[in-house]
Formats: sequence, C-alpha cells, structure tokens
Amino acid sequence: MKYLFALLCATFALSAAAQTTERIPTRYEVGADAMPHEIASIEAPFYMPEMQRPTFRDVTVRLTAEEGKQMRTREIQRAIDRLSKEGGGRVVLSPGVWHTGRIELKSDVELHVEEGAEVRFSGEVEDFLPVVFTTNAGIELYSLGACIYANGAENIALTGRGRLIGPAQGGTIRQGRPQNDGEISPDTPVEERIFDGKQGRLIQLPTFFGPINCKNVFLEGLSFENTSFWNIAPVYCEGVIIRGIRVSSYGIPCGDGVDITCCRHVLVEYVTTDCGDDNIAIKGGRNEFGYRVNRASENIVVRHCLALRGMGGLTVGSETAGWIRNLYAHDCVCEGTRVGIRLKTRRPRGGGGENLYFERIRLKTEAGAMAWEMLGTSNFVGGLASRLPAPALTHMTPSFRNVEIREVEVEGCRELVYVQGIPESPARNIRIENVTADTRRDTSKTAYGVYKPKPSNYVIDIVDADGVELRNFQVVSDKREVRIVDGRHVTFENITLDLGGQELKTEISGDMVHNLRFERCTPAIR
Repeated sequence: MKYLFALLCATFALSAAAQTTERIPTRYEVGADAMPHEIASIEAPFYMPEMQRPTFRDVTVRLTAEEGKQMRTREIQRAIDRLSKEGGGRVVLSPGVWHTGRIELKSDVELHVEEGAEVRFSGEVEDFLPVVFTTNAGIELYSLGACIYANGAENIALTGRGRLIGPAQGGTIRQGRPQNDGEISPDTPVEERIFDGKQGRLIQLPTFFGPINCKNVFLEGLSFENTSFWNIAPVYCEGVIIRGIRVSSYGIPCGDGVDITCCRHVLVEYVTTDCGDDNIAIKGGRNEFGYRVNRASENIVVRHCLALRGMGGLTVGSETAGWIRNLYAHDCVCEGTRVGIRLKTRRPRGGGGENLYFERIRLKTEAGAMAWEMLGTSNFVGGLASRLPAPALTHMTPSFRNVEIREVEVEGCRELVYVQGIPESPARNIRIENVTADTRRDTSKTAYGVYKPKPSNYVIDIVDADGVELRNFQVVSDKREVRIVDGRHVTFENITLDLGGQELKTEISGDMVHNLRFERCTPAIR
C-alpha cells in the first residue's frame, strides 16, 4: 500500500507540475466574486466525470412577490409540483420579500431566485410538517428536513442572485437541538426515529439546503444567511455542483458552510463562507449509524474557494464511518479560520479518510495551519479521549491515511503542523512539501479551541504517526519546539526554521519511535 501511494503521489506531482506554474492564489482571485460563467474541466489524481450545468425544458413559471407577510409556501410548491409532472421547467421568484415554510424541489425543476428577491423562512415547526426522511449530522431519522429539501429527485437546480434567510428567530424551530445522537439507539428502526415536536418529542434543526438521495444537483449564485444548522448539506447524492454561493453564519453554533455527506462525484468551486463552524467539510456518516449505512463520500473536487471565519477551512470529518476518499482541494484560500486544513475524527467514529490531496493553498489562521485530530475530547467521548492506554482495535477504530499536501503558503498561525493520531491507529502515509510559512501571530486564543487544552510552543508536533515526509519548508517562527512522540518512518528534508535567534528544542519520545531521518535541516534537528 505504501509503495502504491508513493507511486500515485509521484504521478500526481509530475502531472500537476506540467499543468500549473504552482502559483498560489490570493483571496481576491477565489470565492464567489471571482466565479466565471463557464465550468472549467476537472483535472484530479483520480477519476472524475466532467461536470456540466444542467438543462431544463424551456418552460417558465414566474411568480410575483406581494407586499405583506402572508405565507407563499403553497403557491411556490404548486408551481414546482406542476412543472415536474409536466416534464420540468423553471420556477422564478421575482424581486421582493417572500415568506415561506419548507420548499421541496422535484425532478427536472430549477428554482431561480432573482437578484432583489429575499426568501424568508418561517421560524415555526408547523410550517415544516409533516416530517420527512432526512439525516442529522450523519444519523438517519424523520424530522423537519431542510428549508429547501428534495428526496429521490433527479436533475434539480437552485440558482439566482437572491438572498435566502433562515428560520426566523424566536420561533419554535430555534428551540430544537442541533444534534441528538445520544438520544437515539442504533437499534431503533429509522421509521421510529421521529422528531416532530409533538407530544413532547424533540425536533432536529433543519439544514438550509438539504437534498437527499438525489442525482444531478446544481446550486449556484445565491446567498445563505441566518441558518439554524448546517447550510448546504447534500446527503447520499451523486453528481453535485455547488458554485458561486455565499454563506454567512458566523456566530451560529453548528453553522457549517458546506457539508458533503456520503456523496460521490461532487464539485465545489468559487464558494465564499463565513461560518460559525467548519467552512467546507466532507463527511462519511456518524458512528454505528454511518457504519451500518456504509456509504462513502468519494470523488470530490474543491477549488477556488474562500473560507473566512470558521472552525476549519478545508475539513475532513469528524463523521467518518463510511469513509471519505478521493478528495482533491486546490487553489483555495483560508483567511481567518481557526484551523486551515483539518482532518478530524474520534475513536468511536469508525471509517476514516484516504487518498486526500491538497494543493496550492493559502492559509492565515488563528490556531493551526494543518492538523490531524483523532482523539477528540472527554466531553464527547469520555475516557477514550485519553491517548493511553490504547484500546483494542475494533470495526469502529478510525483511520487517516494517504494524504498529500503541497504548495502551501501560511501567512499566520500558532502551530504549523499538528498530527495527533491514536496509538492503535496511527496517522499513516503523510507527505507535506513546498511550504512557506510565518507562524508568528499575536493571539491569546487557545490552539484549536476545545481540541487542544493549552497553547502550544510547537512549530511541528507529530504524535502517533507512521510514514510522515516533510520536505522543502521555509519557516519563520516564534515557536521553537519540534516534538515527535511514537513516530516511525518520519523524514524531515530541507527544512529551514528561522527562530529569531532562539535555540531549537527537540523532543523525541515513545517506545514506537523508529527510523527518523533529518536531512539538510537548519538548525539541525536531533
């Protein structure tokens, strides 16, 4: 496996070098403001089909906004339903204010929200009933679904330059909880997992745009504001294009920007996110629930995206049970996120991530630039958050392997590389090369928020990893420590650390330490 991964990495590197000048974009060259009309061809280190804008029957139903606060849900839904039954077409919402409950997209229909149109979703549970089949953070159940929902539809689109405003504050929806996996047993049949707010039952907060079991999904141009939970959240979909959208959810707990869960053949491009949690996250199902479903997120390209505030800019996990594989993120900028490239899971999460490629990335973060977080914290997993003693391997032991990161410019962070595997499943086969970084940053915030309890003085911190290659680093840092704990087959090559005259401190420990190589490192690492 190691030799195969090395061959793939070498092939990818040669191919990339032939196709690019290796120039890393600035924030003004990515994101929604930079989106071209055409969808460029995709080049990736794995098979990806060409992704194209969908076409629809040349029939348009134009709805006109009216003054007042009357609900327009039935009118919008009737137009969508009728067009779908007749062979498809386009429903257009004209400029003005629209008040609505849940809207469900149907096959062969495009819902277009014109510039100047403002769609405001109700804050009341009754406007999202009856419950529908959906997921909540990777758990299948029946609840409110999404503000704009679809199930089993093909060839659907949500487009325009309008604004979508999430469920109103002060309503019954906002009394729900973002995640309730502890209150659901994996043995409970899905059809009995009902969260409708009736007879004392809870509700699960709706995502903003949440197609499930759909094919050929297209999303372009809109602004998403004030969500109650995750914003863009396709689940079990195939053939998804998300481009040119703006997400504003900073300050909203669990206000993720884009969450891809158990989907295949996905393109995310020219997206701008400013979020209360992860900006763009690829997920594979949660714990035993996701393991039973056993559907991977695979063949995903993320390019030309701008991540502003948020917990993680480009994130894999933490729901990993069905695996995340074949991800290529390139030409992206994270400016203001807590962590830039973030791979996260926990011991009970299962599955993991493999064949993950990141290239030409610019990072300016509050905490970590590149981080693997596999332990979790005691408030989520109790004693499993302790590194030792290592539990026995089970079918729910997660894994991260075969990760390549190249051509990275870091303009600010607290810790450059943080790899925290777990003893029974070390992070494997990691290659990071061609990195220019300045880790000096005046901040009193704790690295990784709840994920790391104390500020770190490590510029590079590797714990429980097997097969790590760091090459061609030029780093200016006020952090003066390098730590390796139970690292094996670790190579540092051509690493220059400008510590401002401070002496480098190296900490190497653990019974599993084996085959460490330090070549052309300044100052010397011993």
